Amino acid sequence: MPPVFPMLTVLSMFYYMCLRRRARTATRGEMNSRRAIESNTRALPINVEIVQYAKEVLDFSSHYGSENSMSYTMWNLAGIPNVYPSSGDFTQTAVFRTYGTWWDHCPSARLPFKRTPTTFCSQDYVELAFEEPVYPTAVHILETYHPGAVVRILACSANPYSQNPPAEVRWEVLWSEAPTKVNGPQARQFTPSIKQINFPTNLIRLEVNSSLLDYYTELDAVVLHGVKERPVLSLKASMIDMNDIDEDEDEEKYGCEMDTLNKQFSIVALREWPSNGYFDKLPYELIQLILSHLTVPDLCRLAQTCKLLYQHCCDPLQYIHLSLQPYWARINDTSLEHLQSRCTLIQWLNLSWTGNRGAISVSGFSRFLKVCGSELVRLELSCGHFLNETCLEVITEMCPNLQELNLSSCDKIPPQAFNHIAKVGNLKRLVLYRTKVEQTALLSILNFCSELQHLSLGSCVMIEDYDLIASMMGAKCKKLRSLDLWRCKNITENGIAELASGCQLLEELDLGWCPTLQSSTGCFTNLARKLPNLQKLFLTANRSVCDTDIEELAANCTRLRQLDILGENHMWRPPCLHRELQETTRNSHLSGNESC
Repeated sequence: MPPVFPMLTVLSMFYYMCLRRRARTATRGEMNSRRAIESNTRALPINVEIVQYAKEVLDFSSHYGSENSMSYTMWNLAGIPNVYPSSGDFTQTAVFRTYGTWWDHCPSARLPFKRTPTTFCSQDYVELAFEEPVYPTAVHILETYHPGAVVRILACSANPYSQNPPAEVRWEVLWSEAPTKVNGPQARQFTPSIKQINFPTNLIRLEVNSSLLDYYTELDAVVLHGVKERPVLSLKASMIDMNDIDEDEDEEKYGCEMDTLNKQFSIVALREWPSNGYFDKLPYELIQLILSHLTVPDLCRLAQTCKLLYQHCCDPLQYIHLSLQPYWARINDTSLEHLQSRCTLIQWLNLSWTGNRGAISVSGFSRFLKVCGSELVRLELSCGHFLNETCLEVITEMCPNLQELNLSSCDKIPPQAFNHIAKVGNLKRLVLYRTKVEQTALLSILNFCSELQHLSLGSCVMIEDYDLIASMMGAKCKKLRSLDLWRCKNITENGIAELASGCQLLEELDLGWCPTLQSSTGCFTNLARKLPNLQKLFLTANRSVCDTDIEELAANCTRLRQLDILGENHMWRPPCLHRELQETTRNSHLSGNESC
C-alpha cells in the first residue's frame, strides 16, 4: 500500500501543473488579445464624418445680382442656409443670369460651335471653398426655387487655402447628368449619388444648365459631407455596374482623353504604321467631311490608327472652328503647344473657362496666338482669369481680322488694359459683362470700332457716366443691333434719347435694373417710337413702367418677341395689355407684373 500514495501524489501534482499552465496560457492570450485590440483602436481611429457649409465663393460665371450688393448674388452660397426649407423668390439666394431657351433666340444669340460633345451641356458654374479637405461622401445642394438646373458636380485636388500650390491640379467629376425637367418650383434638398475619389478636396464646383426651367433657379447653400481618411471601398462600390462603365467612357471622351493632345499627337509619328486599308481609295474631301463630325478627343484616337488618318487628323482644315471649353479642366500650355501646327487656319476659337490656377500662362497664350491668330474671326475667353494687359495687347496685334471678342467675367484684367481693344477696328461683337472696363477706354473703343453690332456692358460698375457713353454710341455706332446695359446705375432719359436717335437699327435692348430711368420723362415712349425694329426689350425691376408705355410698344414695335417688365408697380391692366401685345406681335414672350 505505501507505494501507491507517492504515485497518486505525483499524478495529482502533474494534473495540477497542467491546469495551472493552461490557465496561465489562457490569461496571457487574453491579455495579448486585449492589447492587440487596444493597439488597433489607437492605430485606426474612427473615421468620423465631417459636415461643413461652404466657407467662401471663389469664382462664378454670372449672377443675377449686382457687383455692389448681396441680393441674388453667388456670394449668398457661402455659409448656412438663409431661406431653406422655405420656397419662393428670395433675394438672399444665389441666382444665375439666364434661364430657359429664349436667350438663344434673341438677336444677340451666338452660333454654337460644332464638335461640342453631347455630354457637355454646362452653361454656368460656381466654385465653392470649404474649411477642411475631406474625401467626399455626399454633397447636398439646397435649391429653394425652380430646382433642376445642376448638371455636374466636380472636386478639385488643389487646396485654395494652402500656401504651397500643387504641381498638378486635378478635377474629378463626382456626378453628372443631362438637364431634367422638375415638376414644380418647390424647394428641395438635392443629394445625388456621388462617386468616390482618391484625393481629399475642399474645393467643389457646380455646373448648371437652366434651359429647361420656366424661371430663374435659386440656390441657398451647399453642404459637403466627407471623412479625413480615405474610405475603403465597400462591396457594393466594388461591384461592376455597366452603367458606370458607360459614364466613365463618356467622361473620358471629353475629359481625361484630352491628355492625348499632349501625348498621342506628339509620339504617334514614331510608331510603326499599319496599312491604310481601303481609305486610300476614298477622295480626300470625303474623308475630311467624315472626320469633321468627330470631337477633338476622337480625332486624337483616330490619329493612332494609320498614317493616312493621322495626316487627316492633323490637317488644319479640321480645326477651322475649335471649342476647348468642354475640356477646360485639362487644357494647359502643353495642349496649346501641340495644337499650334494644326490651328494655323483657325477662325473660331473658344477658350472660355480654361487656363485658371496657372494651367495657361501669359507666355503660353501669347505663343499660341502669334502662330494661330492671323485668321481668327471669333475669340471666346469668358472667365479666363489668366488674362492680363499683355494678353489683350497680343490679341490686338496678332488678330487683325478679329470680329468677335468675348471677355465676359474676366474680372482680373486691369482697367487700363481695355484701351488696346480700340485697335481692333473690325470688331462687330464685344462682350464686356462683369469686367473692369473704365469710361476712357470704352469711349476710345466706341470711337474707333464703328462696325460694332453687338455690345454687352452689363454689370460694368467702373463706368461713371452712361449718358456720355450712350451719346457716343448714338454718334459712332450706327450699326448697333443689340445692347446690354443690365444694372447700369446712372443712365437717364437724356442718354436714352441720344441712343434711340443714333442707333435706330437696335433689335435688342436690356435696361434691366436701371433705377434712374423714369417713365414720367417719356423715355420708354421715346424708345418705342424711334426703335420700331425692337425684338427684345428688358425693363426688369423698373417700377415706373405704366400702361401707356406698353400701349406704345404694342403700337410701334410690331416685331417685339421678348418683353420683361418684371417688378413693375404701375400697370393696372396687365392681362388686357398682354392680349394686346399678342394681337400686334407674333410669338411674344411676356414676363412681368410680379414683385422683385
